[in-house]
Amino acid sequence: MRIKKAEFLKSCTQAKEFPDYTFPEFAFMGRSNVGKSSLINMMLNRKALVKVGSKPGVTRTINFLLINDSLSVADLPGFGYAKLPRELRRTFLPLIREYINSRDNLRIVFLLVDIRRIPDEFERDIITLLSEKGIPTVITVTKSDKLSKSQRHARIRDIAQALLIDTDSLFMTSAKTGEGRIELLSLFETPPPKEGNNLLR
Repeated sequence: MRIKKAEFLKSCTQAKEFPDYTFPEFAFMGRSNVGKSSLINMMLNRKALVKVGSKPGVTRTINFLLINDSLSVADLPGFGYAKLPRELRRTFLPLIREYINSRDNLRIVFLLVDIRRIPDEFERDIITLLSEKGIPTVITVTKSDKLSKSQRHARIRDIAQALLIDTDSLFMTSAKTGEGRIELLSLFETPPPKEGNNLLR
């Protein structure tokens, strides 16, 4: 898919602010500091369309982008970062749940996992929620350039085991090298139907 136009649409802190349109929507979510903003900028071939923060937890709203005047990208707030104020952390997961439950045009969720850490109940809870809604999920491993080849193979195995999926179900990406860009953009072009088992490969 060729990105001809990409523009920031709006930031939302509650469901009633979500944009009302029928464009197919693709959401990016994961823990704080997992690299969502950097990956979205890389995929869309834009340097700073989405703000990249130096500290975890910078994204505190759901940010909507319009791509080629024909599809939408949603950048969701990171979850699970212990150093954020407790009250702020409490607002994140309910907002994410509201988003998942209310967006009928949601076609795929890219669930991001940092290759340097093993996913736990946060990621599994999100996968369960998405499965219940029948929303296809792409398990997207970020920052693949941070590990050596041997370390990378071992960690891929550990991540797949933690999520009870095959290693072939993981999409490897790097915002630095551009790895995974073509593969992920191809899913924008031909999204799967919103039904059935939701772990894609």
